[in-house]
Amino acid sequence: MSPTPAKPGGTRIPSRRTVLRGAFTAAVVTGTAGALFPLLDRDPAATARPAPAPGPGSGSRATSEEFAEMYRGREIRGTATVVPAGAPADDRVAVAAEPVTEIRIDGRPLHVMRRADGTYLSDVRHYESYPTLLETARAAVDELGTARLAPPAAHDM
Repeated sequence: MSPTPAKPGGTRIPSRRTVLRGAFTAAVVTGTAGALFPLLDRDPAATARPAPAPGPGSGSRATSEEFAEMYRGREIRGTATVVPAGAPADDRVAVAAEPVTEIRIDGRPLHVMRRADGTYLSDVRHYESYPTLLETARAAVDELGTARLAPPAAHDM
């Protein structure tokens, strides 16, 4: 390998390899900093805020959704109730309120699950999620047609 050529004044010109290595290093450092900045810039007090308390006059339970209607000849009733989960486990973490959901079709319970994105899915339509409990109940009635929900198992009562 030959030495780097010198300028007329006696200073050396950096090789192409040295310039590319420096540019690559700068790009990696900048990209890593850009990716980690949102993680390191979080306000720790903002992430550990307690869940809001139920409104005045609601006692220990605050209902966020409730319905009762006849849909295609079926009686559907449902509620989504937010139940406070309790005091924070320690100074840093507050336990969020836990929603409790219930849907009944002709008096029989329909098992409903809430997904992480806030939508609901049921045992009857478990491949599709819906934004509200009412839409979940209507979709279950549509899928059931004239069939009835099975009674709950003995251990569920």
